[in-house]
Parts: sequence; C-alpha cells; structure tokens
Amino acid sequence: MKTTPTAIPGVLIIEPKVFGDARGFFFESFNQKAFNDATGTDHQFVQDNHSRSAKGVLRGMHYQSTQPQGKLVRVVRGAVFDVAVDVRPESPAFGRWVGVELTEDNHKQMWVPPGLAHGFLVLSDSADFVYKTTDYYAPEFERCIAWDDPAIGIEWPLEGLAPKLSAKDMQGQSLGAAGIDNVNGDKSGKA
Repeated sequence: MKTTPTAIPGVLIIEPKVFGDARGFFFESFNQKAFNDATGTDHQFVQDNHSRSAKGVLRGMHYQSTQPQGKLVRVVRGAVFDVAVDVRPESPAFGRWVGVELTEDNHKQMWVPPGLAHGFLVLSDSADFVYKTTDYYAPEFERCIAWDDPAIGIEWPLEGLAPKLSAKDMQGQSLGAAGIDNVNGDKSGKA
C-alpha cells in the first residue's frame, strides 16, 4: 500500500497494490493493521455506506458537529472528484481543501479524518461510491458547508455546468455562518 500525504494534515491518498492479468485484477481494499500502520492511527470502522449517483451530482460538503466521522472513501464504478475541507477549529489548515480524482481504474482511496467536511462530484455517467466510517451516522448532528463557499474556493471540475444538488445541500452554509471559528485566526483558503 502506498500512502501520499496531502496539504491537510492527516488527509491521505491511499493506493493499494493491485495484481492484474488477462483475467482481471485483485487487490486488498482494506486491512485494519495496514491501515493503522499507514495512517498512524487506531481508528476502528463501524459502518459501511454505498451510494450511486448520476453524472453532475455533487454531494457535500458534509460533517457531523458531534460524533465526527472519519471516512475511508473509494469508487468501485465510475469516477468522482473527491474533496475534503478542514473544519477543525484548532487546525493550522482550517478552511483549506484538497481534492483527488477517484476512479474504478485507479483504485485510489482517500482517508478523511474525523472533523473534516467531505463531498464529491460525479464525473462519469454514474458512479458507485463506497466508504467506511469511524462513527455512526447521526442526522441530528449532521451539518453542511456550502459547496461553493468563496472563503474556501473549491475548484470543482464543473466545466461550466451547474451541479445537481439535493435540497439539503442547497441549504449549505458558509464556514462563517456555520459558526465554525478558527482559534488560530487562519482562514487561508485552499491548500
């Protein structure tokens, strides 16, 4: 397994070793010991989720104010642009974002630690997106940061098209309106 750090501390791109031949491929998509060694954490996963979305669907930017969820995310069919935003008030990377293309062919995964907002944009005709979480879904604590918050400045690869949003995601708030204040005073924008 290859891990690549990103501009946000703790957010990692994970690339499993893929064994392929004329018959197809095999890879270990998750191994608790290897994950702990790669991330330097001891997180245990309690829930697996699977979503299917059409091209142009943008889901996010979601986080839980209490019971924050760490997420290990990947795509099993199609392609997405996956994004994490640091909303941890004490973080030196507060307000920054990182994004990576996850596809069924590149097999990349992104580790999004607890305390970050997460979302993705579907680039292919449809995409199956799967992820593990370190805590249970708690709708009473779910929050949504606006996907287009200019203070964050995520560079979504929309190619001039408007994203398809859920009613909940249309109500996303800016970092400031969400009441998240950076204790370091650093709102330096994208990573």
